[in-house]
Amino acid sequence: MNHHNYLYYVLDSPEIPDAEYDRLLRELEKLEQQYPELVSPDSPTQRVGAQPLKEFAEVKHEVPMLSLANAFSDGEVEDFDRRARERLGVKVIDYAVEPKLDGLAISLMYEEGLLVTGVTRGDGYTGEDVTQNVRTIASIPLRLRGKGYPKLLEVRGEVIITRADFEKLNAMQRRQDAKRFANPRNAAAGSLRQLDPRVTATRPLSFISYGLGKVEGGSLPARHSRIMARLRDWGIPVNREATVVRGAQGCLDYHRRLQARRDSLPYDIDGVVYKVDRLDWQEQLGYVARAPRWALAHKFPAQEEMTRLLAIDVQVGRTGALTPVARLEPVHVGGVTVSNATLHNQDEIDRLDVRVGDTVIVRRAGDVIPQIVGVVYSRRKGRPRRYRLPGKCPVCGSPTMRLPGEAVTYCTGGLYCPAQRKGSLRHFASRRAMDIEGLGEKLVD
Repeated sequence: MNHHNYLYYVLDSPEIPDAEYDRLLRELEKLEQQYPELVSPDSPTQRVGAQPLKEFAEVKHEVPMLSLANAFSDGEVEDFDRRARERLGVKVIDYAVEPKLDGLAISLMYEEGLLVTGVTRGDGYTGEDVTQNVRTIASIPLRLRGKGYPKLLEVRGEVIITRADFEKLNAMQRRQDAKRFANPRNAAAGSLRQLDPRVTATRPLSFISYGLGKVEGGSLPARHSRIMARLRDWGIPVNREATVVRGAQGCLDYHRRLQARRDSLPYDIDGVVYKVDRLDWQEQLGYVARAPRWALAHKFPAQEEMTRLLAIDVQVGRTGALTPVARLEPVHVGGVTVSNATLHNQDEIDRLDVRVGDTVIVRRAGDVIPQIVGVVYSRRKGRPRRYRLPGKCPVCGSPTMRLPGEAVTYCTGGLYCPAQRKGSLRHFASRRAMDIEGLGEKLVD
């Protein structure tokens, strides 16, 4: 079963269907029930959550989990490369490059190949012991594969939730009438920091490694990229997008390629990371304050920003559906200026508890219509009124109605409503319907 876990989570090439894996797991459970003395800590059956904790214990990182310096322009990357070359006295540097995952950083400690602790990054010097929770994450091996790993090996990486799993998780939360998550990172962080590991076990968490911390009792390759390849052989998931490039121009080309593919990746990223590949050069460059001189995070334009909600308008579609639209103070998000965002329906307004005048978080990713994903309640002034969709159509004045079990509110005016008439005409003349040339927006109006 550990072999199949490796094929599935590390190589992404399973050789058996999920149903067969489930049958193997049930067979193993029966065998362990018959022979409990054979149950080992690294058994796949031992991933199920243990009893809830009252609080997380604090753990000090023997090797601090430092943050990275950030770059937001090509010039800053070129300056970083120039400073590194000058300190090393070389003409060109090979960089290990990889996506900067938007997740929760953790440290996994392996002793003699066996997972013994899992600790959050915390403030970089002290984190929380979430060992019972990380044991429930299927992509984290409880025992390393093969041979040749150090006696003590600290693996560092990010706990994430993929976009597809995030949508499934929120759909489940919706069905259970539970709080939905604003984004995959919040969902991953909240899931990993559950005091009850049984809750964490139900969440679709994944782990991807980006490096090492403390290492004792063994030897490793002299380059970061080769270490990551070795981790992959030992069963630790590493990023498939990682590669090695030459010089600042190689870094910038990688940054542009990945930014163009950002929205098609299965997980959220907020930039790329460049690391001097040679470990002896990393050691020579050293650290400054709380960041290494040999690594840099090159950020993408933010996909989320804060702004103020000025008003909520209501648009009426051709079917009579009322859509609340947030009018915002213009803000730069994801490379464009956003002044409007959809609020979907009354249920979404109630879920967010968003009110006119609030400071809100706006998200725009790719071609997705900008939307409000959160409210900064600490900045709310006074007691603004809750917003309710109007009882009468804002276009024709007809009564509005919401059918039982539906989220959408409708205008009951039908074709008497000018908005519905125009919408129906535009749809009738559109390419997907009668494809009438010349009957466009202006003529319909």
